Parts: sequence; structure tokens; C-alpha cells
Amino acid sequence: MSNLLDTKIEFLKGVGTKKAEVLKKELGIITYADLLEYYPYRYIDKSKYVKIKEIASEDVYIQVKGKVVGKEQIGIGAKSRLVVKFSDETGIIDLVFFKGLKWISESINIGQNYVIFGKPSLFNGDYNFAHPDFETLISHQAQEPEKFSPLYFTSEKMKNSYLNSKAISRLTKTLVAQLSGIIQETLPRYIIEEYHLLSREHSLKQIHYPTTPEALNQAKARLKFEELFFMQLEHQLMKNFRIEKSQGFVFNIVGENFNNFYHKYLPFSLTNAQQRVVKEIRQDMRTGHQMNRLLQGDVGSGKTLVGLLCMLIAIDNGFQATMIAPTEILAQQHFFSLKKFLADMPINVALLTGSTKQKERKLILPELENGTINIIIGTHSLLEDKVKFFNLGLCVIDEQHRFGVEQRAKMWTKNHTPPHILVMTATPIPRTLAMTVYGDLDCSVIDELPPGRKPVQTVHFYDNFRLRLFAFMRKQISQGRQIYVVYPLINESEKLDLKDLMDGYESIVREFPLPEYQISIVHGQLKPEDKDYEMDRFKRGITNIMVSTTVIEVGVDVPNASVMVIENAERFGLSQLHQLRGRVGRGADQSYCILMSSYKLSNEAKTRIETMCKTNDGFEIAEADLQLRGPGDMAGTKQSGLLDLKIADIVKDEAILKMARNLAILVSTQDKELSKPENYLLKQYFQKNKPQTDFSKIS
Repeated sequence: MSNLLDTKIEFLKGVGTKKAEVLKKELGIITYADLLEYYPYRYIDKSKYVKIKEIASEDVYIQVKGKVVGKEQIGIGAKSRLVVKFSDETGIIDLVFFKGLKWISESINIGQNYVIFGKPSLFNGDYNFAHPDFETLISHQAQEPEKFSPLYFTSEKMKNSYLNSKAISRLTKTLVAQLSGIIQETLPRYIIEEYHLLSREHSLKQIHYPTTPEALNQAKARLKFEELFFMQLEHQLMKNFRIEKSQGFVFNIVGENFNNFYHKYLPFSLTNAQQRVVKEIRQDMRTGHQMNRLLQGDVGSGKTLVGLLCMLIAIDNGFQATMIAPTEILAQQHFFSLKKFLADMPINVALLTGSTKQKERKLILPELENGTINIIIGTHSLLEDKVKFFNLGLCVIDEQHRFGVEQRAKMWTKNHTPPHILVMTATPIPRTLAMTVYGDLDCSVIDELPPGRKPVQTVHFYDNFRLRLFAFMRKQISQGRQIYVVYPLINESEKLDLKDLMDGYESIVREFPLPEYQISIVHGQLKPEDKDYEMDRFKRGITNIMVSTTVIEVGVDVPNASVMVIENAERFGLSQLHQLRGRVGRGADQSYCILMSSYKLSNEAKTRIETMCKTNDGFEIAEADLQLRGPGDMAGTKQSGLLDLKIADIVKDEAILKMARNLAILVSTQDKELSKPENYLLKQYFQKNKPQTDFSKIS
């Protein structure tokens, strides 16, 4: 049976070599199994007909029964189109075709009755159908009526190769009939009975050709549960393997460096959340197993300080530590922060980035290799083969989703035993996404801000409030504060009606002239030395206003900056808006985030702006972002392919996800090797779909 499911799709009746190539390129369908698991995205009740005068929406597919009363080809060459007049007892509607005109004209006869199916479009106040499906009424009535007709996503290339939704449906029907009685079960009987699930074969038949709404819902539930369960079980088995098989350095000592810093040099008392997280990490590094821990903390929650404390534990145990950041700005920020924290301690901290001069490199690399350097901060440069450590014990990776899988995996090779890995992110990950993507990692959360921090006040202004905005900015500057103004673009775009950076800079210079005001400008196209110069002027308080693109999203820590103005806020995602807002509110003064936008806002943009004004809670914002964007675009999952789900939706199916996760934990705890007879099918599944080592889960 498994061999039959592995059959190349070109051998299915109706496919052939050319169509198989299109299916492979457009949908990734290579085998029978791939087509079987290419599920419809919605269903149409084709037992119902709509009268022409009843058509009132462009949002739904409908079916109309009537007669062709005329047809005419309009235009010449590439711009020609065929307009077919279609009538029932309530009115006439146009069917418009732009491709295959000769074949369609020959297939449609005036005076004959047809059934058409498609989605109406509104043009100049009248509805029409563009390229609807059509068949003669006699042919339609001769078929066994399908209560629910499946619709499949297709591309323009597929349609050009005669692989529209209807064609996919025919192929699926052929395949389901061919495999009838031989589709093997993947879940053990005890799971099917306990959770009242349909069989796999019945579920696959019903998902493609449902007989009733109830049967369709049951089929969806079974296939969603199966998909999420195997994902969660894989996470748990990987976690078990890591805990039992992966050796790690034992950090038993909390010694002189940690205690000196904690009791003498700690700049402020740790929050309860920071204390809890340090204990969790400490405990992890004492077990003898390699630590893989995800540390989540909102902007300004004190993750860097937690990372430093953990690095001091590594040093107390005779090891080196490193912190890797995705940008030079952020790496420099961490370096200066740590140097400041450790100024009175005998800890050697170094910085290595792409901009580090060759002369400095020649000093740093030998000292790193002989153990003189205790902590090294850097960017991707630290991943190079020539960078060797004396005894690396802990690697802290900041904003991990910005690193490629292979890059992150290189840190494993920096010692004979892989170092402990602490992954930090200031992008709060929603609960369901964390369960799904990071299910095999241990998670720590810093869920409170340091004392004395005032929540940033966020307000929304339309463009016509700009004079009020300038007045507010002048008042803040007169009180000694500094201001960020962030734009989404560098140069003017013809396609997007945005206020670009250079235009904005010029208008701000007019409103805030020299010598009374000083203004910096920073964007990604500046030379690194020019960017550093402007950043430094702002950090030192020489400039009052920093006009910038999102290059300052992470890495700039200026406690005196109290206002963040975000131009064209409707063009930013929720996560990015939240990150930008995190650049202010880092001092004791009240800070403000002002979201500027035009009046033309989509519903989604309104929701994003309302959410930002309503809450400062990063986790609440992350949940709202997940609801708006879906899981595919978040936390780097789209790029890494970590959430390649075929039917389940972790937002809508959270209840099923929790159920599947609980069962996966139970099964993996009771049968770590899946060696019990009742779990034979589960073991067989993983042998057939053997997960490759996925270093993206490590960091």
C-alpha cells in the first residue's frame, strides 16, 4: 500500500508528464500521497441555484441555471474578449471570457440550456461572471448530484495547463476510487476510540467529497488532530532524545564572579521574573545535559542582564561565553552595556564584527583561543571557522529568528561538547505558536518590567494633526528630551503614497532650524562610519531629533529619548510597531509613541493601530498579530518552513492543538522509544517520515 501511495503522480489517469511537472512546480505534488493530502479550501453546495436578479454579492461562488441568448467577440488580438448573454426568467447577465475564445465559442450554443458556476463580479454597477465553469443542463442533470463540491487553490500556470479546481477535483476522485480499501491507518486503535475519531480512509474520502456537513466536520477534526499530534509527538521525542542523549557541561559552581557582581555591582534589583528565570537557567546548566532554552521577554524587560548573569556562571565554572546579535548596532550596544556592567570586575570582554579592523582581529583571535578573553560579543563573524575558542560553555543568541539555520548550527562545533544554548527574543511568541514551533525547547518568560518604568503612552494622529505634533515635539525638546521620527521608506515610491524619509527630513529641518535644533539622519544606505557617527551624536545628546528608517528598530538604547513618532504607521506590522515603541520608555521620564497615518485605513490597519493604543503588553500584541496575520508570517516560520501545516490552523484549532499536545506528552513519557506493540503505527510513521536533524529548533 505504501508503495502505491509513493507512486509518481504522472502515472495517475488524466495526469501525464506535462501536467505532473506543473503540479510539482506549482503545488509540490509529486506522488499519489501528495495529491491525497492536497485538501480543498472550501465547498460549494451545488444542489442549489441562484436566480440572476437575486445576485447580490461578489464574495461567494454560486450556481445559475439558464439559456444562452447571444454571444459576441469584442476587440482584436490580445485585447479581444468573448461576451456571452445568459438569461433566466428573472434577467440577463454577461459571461465574459478572455482566454481560449475559439474553443469556448464553439462549445457554447445560442438557444441551449446550461448550468454556470463561478463568482460574480461587479462592473459599472452590473454583475457579470468572468470565466465561469459551464456545462449543459442535460449533462448536469445526468450526473449524480454532489451535495458539496470541493474547491482547490490553483495558479494561473495550472489553469493554462487545464488544471483548474474542477480538474484537480476529477483527479482526486479518480485517486480516491483507486485507493479505496487500501489506505492504511496511522493512529493506534486506542487513540481513535478514546477521541472518537473517524478512520483515516473515511476521513480522506469525506474531506474531498463530503456527504453531509457533520461528516465533513468529523473528517476535518480527525485530519487536524493527526497533523498536530504527529508534530507535537516529534517535538517531545526530540526533547527526550536531547535530555537523555545529549551531554552538556556541568555548571555546578555559582562562584566569585557571579556573587561579586550580584552583591556589589548589580545596577538595580532584579525583578521577580528575572530571579525566576535565572534559577531556571541555572538549574538547566547543572543537569549534565546540553541546555536549549528559549528566553522570551518584552522590550526593556532585562534579558541582557539575565544573559550576563548566566555568562558569569559559565566563567565561574572555567568556561568562556559568547553573545551573538544579528546586527552590528545591536552587538555594539550589548558590548558597551556589558563593559559598563563589568567595569570594576576582572572580566575580559571583546567585540568582533564585520567592521572589526584586521589589526584588532589579530589581537582578539589568539586571546580567544588561549582563553584570555572571557566573553566575546559579536555578529555572524563569530560563526566563521577561523574563530576558535579555548573552552566555550555558553552561547547566548539574541533575536534568533534573524539567523539562518546553518549559521546557528555552527555554534555547536565551537567545542568538543556542544555549549549550552540560550536563545533570546524580544518578539513575544504567542502561546499556540510557542507550543507548535518551539515545542521541544524549554521556555522561560520575563513577564514584568523593571520597577520605575512608566508605560509608554501611545496615541494615533491623522496627518492633519501635524502642527499639533510639531508643537508637542518642541515642548519635549525644551524639557531636555530627545525624539525619534521613523519612516518606512528611504526614497519616494511611485506605487505607494508614502511620505518618504528625505522629504520628511527636509520638512523637519524647516520646522526645527539650526542653530536652535540639531537633527540626525540614519538609514540603511548610509556608510557604516556615517551611521555610527549620527548614532553617536544622538546617544550623546548632541542632536535633538533622530530621523530614521527602521534601522533603529533594535539596538539603540537612549534613556533620554522620550518620543517615538512613526510616520505612515498603517504600513507597519504590529510586531514592528511594538519593537519601535520599545526604543522609548527606557528612562524614568514619561514617554510617548505617536502613530501618524492618513485617513485611508484598511480594517486591518485600524485594528493594528487600535491594539497599539490599547495595550503595552507584548504578549497581548503578539496574540493580536497572530490573529491578523496567521502563523505563517510570524517568528520566521514562513522562511524556515516550520509551520508547513496542510489542514490545521493553530489559531482556530487551539483546542485540538492542546489535546494533541497533552496526548503527545503522555505517549512520549510512557513509551520513550515507541517500542510498545500498541504504538507500532506511530513508530512506523516516524520511520517512514523520519525527521531530519533540525537545527532551527536548537536556536
